Amino acid sequence: MIDKTVPSLEAAVAGIRDGATVMIGGFGTAGMPVELIDALIATGARGLTIVNNNAGNADAGVAALIREKRVRRIVCSFPRQTDSWHFDRAWRAGELELELVPQGNLAERIRAAGAGIGAFYTPTGFGTRLAEGKETRVIDGRDYVLEHPIRADFALVKALRGDRWGNLVYRKTARNFGPIMAMAAECTIAQVDEVVALGDLDPEAIVTPGIFVRRVVAVPPRATQPAGTAAAARAT
Repeated sequence: MIDKTVPSLEAAVAGIRDGATVMIGGFGTAGMPVELIDALIATGARGLTIVNNNAGNADAGVAALIREKRVRRIVCSFPRQTDSWHFDRAWRAGELELELVPQGNLAERIRAAGAGIGAFYTPTGFGTRLAEGKETRVIDGRDYVLEHPIRADFALVKALRGDRWGNLVYRKTARNFGPIMAMAAECTIAQVDEVVALGDLDPEAIVTPGIFVRRVVAVPPRATQPAGTAAAARAT
């Protein structure tokens, strides 16, 4: 019997080692798997490469990973915003490396990894510092730069519901990077609000098929979500 559910957050993140590359879903706090990130921090894993849309917000999620000095390198599109103080401190102190990737390129590089695409040409970034050292080409009179896929050892994603086979459905914009990250990692770990029985998910509504998911852990939403805590981020 296939059953990808695990009993705890600790079991879900077991095996994430020092130096691993970890993709983390979320657009800001929307769809951020905050509880999985907290569990990752508790493992003590260090020297991580994090792939995320930004470099953390306030004190929760990816920001907490940076605050706890667990991140060696971050690959993202938006490293700085008004509440990115942990990234700002670590960057200025020389404690982490940054690979800045335009958002569309970030999404396509992740998608390419899951789709088995070796590389692709894009006009985004051509002629800028982001293209330095990369192969370029003129196609139909337009300049392009060659970009390569981004793969990961692990992906942490948040979905609305899942079943024991690992099929996932998402809630509105919380979907964002989750589906493509699930395809681009060796081991995808999903936290869901609810694990439902097989057959309860409409097949037409399943966004991430279970073949891309290794572990599923249920993290029911809390009735009260105090501001400024990890629980508050789950409201988005």
